[in-house]
Amino acid sequence: MRDEGGTTVEDRLRPLIVLASASPRRQAFLAELGLRFVVAPADVDETPLPEEHPIALAARLAESKARAVAARLGPGPRQVIVAADTVVALGDLLLGKPEDAADARRMLDLLRDGPHQVHSAVSMLDAGDGSVRTAVNSTTVVMRPYTDAEVDAYIASGDPMDKAGGYAIQHPDFAPAAAVEGCLSGVIGLPLGTLAELLAEAGIDLPPVAPVCQRQTSFRCCRADG
Repeated sequence: MRDEGGTTVEDRLRPLIVLASASPRRQAFLAELGLRFVVAPADVDETPLPEEHPIALAARLAESKARAVAARLGPGPRQVIVAADTVVALGDLLLGKPEDAADARRMLDLLRDGPHQVHSAVSMLDAGDGSVRTAVNSTTVVMRPYTDAEVDAYIASGDPMDKAGGYAIQHPDFAPAAAVEGCLSGVIGLPLGTLAELLAEAGIDLPPVAPVCQRQTSFRCCRADG
C-alpha cells in the first residue's frame, strides 16, 4: 500500500539510512539502488596510528565516522548509520588524498604499470541499540602504463584531488586500470556486496548490486553471478 506521496507501508517501517559521507560517489550508489537515505557527513581525524595496517585503518575510520554521526544526531530507533572509508596502499605505503597537483603526480607515478591494494570498509551502526558492524573488502588493482601526458591531462581536470590514491578508476578519459581483482565498487568507494550483507541484518534488502556496479566501468562486477 502506498500513501499519497507514493511511500509504501514497508518504506515507513524500514529503518532510515543515514549516510555519514559527503562523497557524491557513495550518495549516487545509494540513490541508484533506490534507497531512502539522508546525508550527515562525518568529520574525524584520519591520521593513521603508528604502524597501523591499512585494513585496520580503514575499519577504524569507518567505525569512527559512524560513531561521530551517531553522537551528533542522538538516539533514533529507526535509523541505521552507514559510514565508509577507503584506503589505497602500495605495499606498506599509504596513499591518501593528494595535497596538491605535485602530490597527485607522485602517487600516479608510483602506481603506474603495477598492482596495488584498495581496502574499503563499511560500518553500520544501529541508532536504536548502538551496535556496530564493520566489514572490510580488499581488492587488487593493476594500473596500466599510462603516459606522462595522460597524467598531465588528468591532473589538469582536477579529478584526482578528492580521491584516495589520486585517481578514480571509473574516469572515462583517464581509465587508469588494466585489471581489477576483487570488488569494483569498493575501489570506487563503497563495496556494494558488503553493504548489502550489512543492511540485510537491519531488515533492508537491496536489489541486485551488479547492474549498478557494472554501469561504472567496463570491468566485470564480482557479484555479477550472484
